[in-house]
Amino acid sequence: MDLGLIAAAACIGVVVGLTGMGGGALMTPTLVLFFGIPAPVAVSSDIVAAAAMKPFGSWVHIRNKTVNWQLVRLLVYGSVPAAFLGVLLQHLIGDVETIEKFTKGALGVALIIASAGLLLRAYLRLRERARSRDGSAPPLPKERPDVVPRPVPTIIVGVIGGVMVGLTSVGSGSLIIIALMALYPALKASQLVGTDLVQAVPLVVSAAIAHLMFGDVDWSVTIPVILGSIPGTYIGAHLSSRVSGGLVRRALAMVLLISGLKMLGVSNALTLAALGAALIGGTLAWGLIRHQLGFHFFIWQDKRAKAAAQAAKTTTPAPAATDRPQDTAPDKES
Repeated sequence: MDLGLIAAAACIGVVVGLTGMGGGALMTPTLVLFFGIPAPVAVSSDIVAAAAMKPFGSWVHIRNKTVNWQLVRLLVYGSVPAAFLGVLLQHLIGDVETIEKFTKGALGVALIIASAGLLLRAYLRLRERARSRDGSAPPLPKERPDVVPRPVPTIIVGVIGGVMVGLTSVGSGSLIIIALMALYPALKASQLVGTDLVQAVPLVVSAAIAHLMFGDVDWSVTIPVILGSIPGTYIGAHLSSRVSGGLVRRALAMVLLISGLKMLGVSNALTLAALGAALIGGTLAWGLIRHQLGFHFFIWQDKRAKAAAQAAKTTTPAPAATDRPQDTAPDKES
């Protein structure tokens, strides 16, 4: 049993529990880049591990009734057959070397898309916060309307997500959830996560069955991933209320960008240059977006202003109470 692999899976599980993103975007490149596992084997083993773990998280949302079953049904119509198609496409390409090269390229593209998706998700959440703040925009309604399913776009999202999961194991928790946010902005956050988790179960299971049929799964990789991911995800979920998920997601976006570029064979110099440009340009762009939406340029400025406001509130003396006239009527008994 590879203890290093268990430890890596546990760390990735913590990140998944903290952020709610899919583990495939982190686990598969980790297996390839740090453990030297061939890309097709890494994809297959990670998908089978995900198929064993996904039902646990989805059951919580089913019990809490935070699943939109109409959207789940539409997504599954596209994703389940598309997942088989993705696996089949991977194995129809050619010899082992060609499959390895193709899988790495597809994985690199998926990781870069997932990185952009994380940033888009952060922007949509920030915009929602701005809408709910007094004076920055009309407040969000307390009771959001039920979403009206859009069958054709939703099935297309399922097809694209299914193909990507079958090819790369990336998509069920990072790409599809972004598409759902864009298609159904009125969907509650809890329903968004619950719907994405539940639709991912048949998607990942179908992809896992396809990979098992082709014999790419390495159980010496799959079992340690399962053993490490389950407790890691549990710990991360409990830490999520104490750690800033936004900061973790932005750091993850950088990690996914680097991993995607390395999968595409980009040199170290160009990768570092892209990372530097993303850090500097991304920080400035994010600050400008925050400023335009009515927030301070940096997050720490918001926290300092909030702390100062709370301190001023606690130190301001309360107005002196006036004596009540003696001839007034007595209070009603509670």
